[in-house]
Amino acid sequence: MGLLDYLFGKKAETIKSYSDFWDWFVAHESKFHAIVKSRQNIEKDFLDKLYPKLKSLKEGIYFLAGMADENTVELIFTPEGVIKNIVFVEELVAAAPSMPRWKFTALKPGQDPDDTRIEMAGYRFDTSHLSFYAIEDPLYSDKIDIALVHQNYNEADKSVLINGTYIFLDNYLGELQTVTMIDQLTVIPTEKAEKEPMPLSKLKEYLIWREKEFTENNGDIHYNLEKDKFMNMEAVLPNGKPLVAVINVHLLDWDYKVYFPWILKVEINYKGDTKSGMPDKQTYAFLDNLEDEINHELSLFEGYVSIGRQTAANTREIYIACNEFRRSSKILHEVTQKYSSTLNIKYDMYKDKYWQSFDRFRNNPN
Repeated sequence: MGLLDYLFGKKAETIKSYSDFWDWFVAHESKFHAIVKSRQNIEKDFLDKLYPKLKSLKEGIYFLAGMADENTVELIFTPEGVIKNIVFVEELVAAAPSMPRWKFTALKPGQDPDDTRIEMAGYRFDTSHLSFYAIEDPLYSDKIDIALVHQNYNEADKSVLINGTYIFLDNYLGELQTVTMIDQLTVIPTEKAEKEPMPLSKLKEYLIWREKEFTENNGDIHYNLEKDKFMNMEAVLPNGKPLVAVINVHLLDWDYKVYFPWILKVEINYKGDTKSGMPDKQTYAFLDNLEDEINHELSLFEGYVSIGRQTAANTREIYIACNEFRRSSKILHEVTQKYSSTLNIKYDMYKDKYWQSFDRFRNNPN
């Protein structure tokens, strides 16, 4: 038995469930608590031990650790803004056993704006350096589009400024609020502001007001499946290979799109014809059956509508609009696990309140 096996136990090498993870954690919590409290060798003796266990449980779960008070360690689990992983972070924390010297938190919580300050690559992100205004478009009246103005903006460091702003918002608004309450965000210099910016301390108040207004306007939602009109569309990729799509064009003009703002994109890779990249007859049938299976799990009556699919270059993409992101993320995770030995299936979840990412299908001349 090696040293690591002796210290951490062979039984805990594979973490397959939340209970597996917490059993392992409880067995070593005393040692971990002492390491974090002492602030000595935290990376080597705690972070480097914890991360592989989380990765074994579920890819995409990260964490932050610190002292909540003199005797309590707070461990914050985060998906780092990846929507499809939020539910797994929440479930992990919900499954945590009670430990008197530990506080477990799902997602980065919000803080007082005056206490929130981020420094990155020489830039500061706080209420003194950031302000905001809302971008309004009558065509997309329910879209929450925010421009954040950084007084020291430098185009050469655009990526740093965007990353720093998102990190600041996660800490100011809270990670869940940042993801769910803002539809689009841009970071700009002062000279490009088209309105007089407001103090950033008012952003949370503005977002709560907009969310309340949206909820109050949410009426009964009706969609008649008999009106489905799936249209075949064809195109040619830049590499000369064909693209075939089947899209519910009637649904694209549906009046209630804004209440299904979460777009689930499922990507399935297959072995197709080497020249065209299209599936053979047998593979086509298999892909269609898999799509039917997913649509059966995510039906209209439970808050999901099938927009359609696209097939090209050895990849089938399936698009489903959802009125939530938790259950749909779990179901697709189960699907990927079910077929992991035979298929390479990936999925993503993003917010698109007016389904603008499908404009390419609306404008199809055919």
